[in-house]
Amino acid sequence: MKKQSQKIEKQDFRGLSSSAREALRKRGIALIKSGKKKCDVAILLGTNNTTISNWCKSYKTEGNKGLVDKKRGAKSENCKSLTVEQEVAIQKMIVDKYPEQYKLAFALWTTKAVKELIEQQFGVILARSTMSNYLRSWGFTPQKPKKKAYEQKPAAVKKWLEEEYPAIKTRAKEEQFKYFFYKIIV
Repeated sequence: MKKQSQKIEKQDFRGLSSSAREALRKRGIALIKSGKKKCDVAILLGTNNTTISNWCKSYKTEGNKGLVDKKRGAKSENCKSLTVEQEVAIQKMIVDKYPEQYKLAFALWTTKAVKELIEQQFGVILARSTMSNYLRSWGFTPQKPKKKAYEQKPAAVKKWLEEEYPAIKTRAKEEQFKYFFYKIIV
């Protein structure tokens, strides 16, 4: 003779409030205490045996506290790469000084510049997106000029880049000067 398996319609309890889920757990424990089997309680409440077993374990170890919803997921302060002290120190550094003063090859504070400062000062390597999140949480936002400099003469800049700069570079090589290349923003 075959056993007829009862098709249990599972319910999604995520839409319920925290207090409603707690009441459901308490009801399940009360039913277990009254002598019902875990599998029968699971069918009655629309959940599965494992869930009922987990409720029982929590109740056994913590009492009614074990039936209360716990905040899920990792705590944000546990996931941070920088300590609060390091965050404060970096914020002070970027407010008080320019990147050049820390021997960084940047004229202004950019995400990449702050990222390199953190690597230099604390040895912590952060992803660029993580660095952006830190800057945003500290209240630093990207700033862009509203207008291009009206005095700028593109033709003169192009001429300088194509004619004068190569001549300076060649002369420096000939005279064996140390020179540095800087990215010129046009």
